Amino acid sequence: MMALDKQPVMTKSITSALLTLIGDLICQLLIDQVPQLDLNRTFVFTLLGLVLVGPTLHYWYLFLSKMITMPGASGAFLRLLLDQFGFAPIFIGVFLSALVTLEGRPSQVMPKLKQEWFSSVVANWQLWIPFQFLNFLFVPQKFQVLAANFVALAWNVILSFKGHREVVRK
Repeated sequence: MMALDKQPVMTKSITSALLTLIGDLICQLLIDQVPQLDLNRTFVFTLLGLVLVGPTLHYWYLFLSKMITMPGASGAFLRLLLDQFGFAPIFIGVFLSALVTLEGRPSQVMPKLKQEWFSSVVANWQLWIPFQFLNFLFVPQKFQVLAANFVALAWNVILSFKGHREVVRK
């Protein structure tokens, strides 16, 4: 709690990094069932959790709470609409683009987005819409990123899978 009060961005960034790390490891070991861990993949995925996910979500949730001050279900619903239909589709595209680029495959950014972006956004909506409504309705703003991190573990497994799935050439 003290770290969250004194260093909110750093606390949320480190938490996001740990969850992206665990999410990628779960994806590699349980879903992809790789014979050997790809540590570069895990490093890049974790780095994005640290420098992109944590800080961006901190400032996004802060912006949402300042922009929409309406209390109750109406305010939560408006924040949910902006979050899921404005922010999320853009952020997923940025995340997948950064992931592919940092892994040394910049020429695959557009094919990756064409193959994975829409299905990633739909998966995001299926997982996040119910949770985010409750998060925005019941969780104080300062704890919203941390609350979301519990669901983020499942999301990070999905995102790691989609981000690392082979691009199918048509």
